[in-house]
Amino acid sequence: MVERVLVLGGAGFIGSSLALGLRASHPDWQITSLDNLRRRGSELNLSRLSQAGVNFIHGDIRFLADLEVGGVDTILDCSAEPSVLAGFSSPQYVLQANLGGTINILELARQHQARLIFLSTSRVYPIRALEALALAESPSRFHLLDTQNQAGVSGAGISEDFPLGGYRSLYGATKLASELLIEEYHQAYGVGAVINRCGVITGPWQMGKVDQGVFVLWMAAHYFQKPLSYLGYGGTGKQVRDLLAVEDLCQLIDYQLEHFAELDGELFNVGGGLEGSLSLLETTEICQAITGRQVPIQPVPQNRPGDVPLFITDARRVQQRTGWHPRQTPRETLQGIYEWIRQHETQLRGILG
Repeated sequence: MVERVLVLGGAGFIGSSLALGLRASHPDWQITSLDNLRRRGSELNLSRLSQAGVNFIHGDIRFLADLEVGGVDTILDCSAEPSVLAGFSSPQYVLQANLGGTINILELARQHQARLIFLSTSRVYPIRALEALALAESPSRFHLLDTQNQAGVSGAGISEDFPLGGYRSLYGATKLASELLIEEYHQAYGVGAVINRCGVITGPWQMGKVDQGVFVLWMAAHYFQKPLSYLGYGGTGKQVRDLLAVEDLCQLIDYQLEHFAELDGELFNVGGGLEGSLSLLETTEICQAITGRQVPIQPVPQNRPGDVPLFITDARRVQQRTGWHPRQTPRETLQGIYEWIRQHETQLRGILG
């Protein structure tokens, strides 16, 4: 039988990348992308999906009726309002999309007995616990110390055993609540599910903003000669995130689908890890080297709501269970973003420029 895959958030950066990647790997599968096209730039992916033979439906996960798209065997949930800052300005859309939407998705999975891969976030980990990490400081970045005062953290990063008590932002709370609901549907109704707590995923076709997609934002600012700011932590640019190329995420998702029975019920931290981490200061140096351009960067010492000085994903559990490892280095990923912007400069100038 033909595998029928529904990708939710399927015109967004990750969703469209997964839909296209699976279409290339499994040309016999029937792949449908559903998206409300709320994010500016998502409309650019519609022609790419169409050319690849991916069916597109304009719909919204907030409305159960929009999910009645016919038979479905697999659901990839890439849909969300991913901005932490959005929850500080107005909670309604974040709650309705990220939590109410999950309820609708789980009902769809229950009714069709479809398997589910859910993209959660590293933002489920509480802010105060992350602020309390033992860090050292070098000229270019903050570093995790090997010895920490709490479980689930080491020099390799934050693992799945990191404590979950405390506030984490409305965005993070909706994703953690969704994880709990998935566990309940898994137990009560036999809905097969794998949860991936993703760190920063990036690459071509991400429409980067300050609060989501910072590595694309940084490269685009250098390309289009726009000013930037080092926000928070003294305005030094030493805050650190690990990044994972979306192509590497696609490889993992493909493996999880092929070995779903072995992984059903699992929860994984997914990211680039220590070797795939950069500070903003280091990112600036790479962007300058790739583009040959410099832009003014203003230091803003005050921290933003919900920000943390460092997050590095300890992805050793998923690596041990699957044999998967990221292939792209941060510099290779940034180089790919640069080539994409250069190739599509006219299309992207109004969005990223």
